[in-house]
Amino acid sequence: MRILVTNDDGIAARGLWALVRELRRIAEVVVVAPDRDQSGIGTAVTLHHPVRVSPVPAGITTVKSYSVEGTPADTVILALKTLLKDGVDMVFSGINEGSNLGNDVLISGTVSAALQGYFYGLPSVAISVAAIKRVRFDVAAKFGALIAQQVAASNMPQKFLLNINLPNLPLDKIAGIEITRLGERSYMDNIKAGHDGKRKYYWIVRGKPDWKEVEGTDISALGKKKISITPLHSDLSSDIHLESLGKAFSSLFQGLRTGSPRTHTKSK
Repeated sequence: MRILVTNDDGIAARGLWALVRELRRIAEVVVVAPDRDQSGIGTAVTLHHPVRVSPVPAGITTVKSYSVEGTPADTVILALKTLLKDGVDMVFSGINEGSNLGNDVLISGTVSAALQGYFYGLPSVAISVAAIKRVRFDVAAKFGALIAQQVAASNMPQKFLLNINLPNLPLDKIAGIEITRLGERSYMDNIKAGHDGKRKYYWIVRGKPDWKEVEGTDISALGKKKISITPLHSDLSSDIHLESLGKAFSSLFQGLRTGSPRTHTKSK
């Protein structure tokens, strides 16, 4: 079995290498990761300038490794299309420092890298630990290796995308595993303005998150000290709006053909 490991925290991140150490016990592992922190970059793909790749010196690691001057999505695309043309069996992204819950998956570089693996028809896993200080990677790394073993034994689908979040706890303090859906996690974003001597600039600062602990969601599971496993897919269509929007927009094409929209007048 051959596994591609990447992340969004950068090639030197402790979580990445904790995962690699466990996975290499059961499989051949190749690391292709960003050369620096790319957290929050989302699904961005570099299209407007070249992307450079550098082999990591063999004296640093015995695992074949490459650093990429690009996004997490870039790393997987380059790995699968150029660096590892003979293929891999699975993609892991992580272990991320900090959770990726709810709406955050839409801007997460960790999830984005796994998403690219999913696009290429591979079993793909994004794995995170809910802490940014004194992060415990041991349980997450072992859990990742167990998932890889299940894939190797053909006990899981040939193509899937999982977003996994673990509480930052020792194994004996974790209450179990829960299969979840995405919760709602929103922020009060703040803007800090400054001036560099030439022009004004703005800095977007994420505020304290507003957690909605609805039963069955990833946020709720983590609140109960459980490991959250959320199956994802790339279809973002809103089923709940298909019918209502169909009714609302049914006459719009006719409106395009007949002329400008009517001026709305408030009924009395």
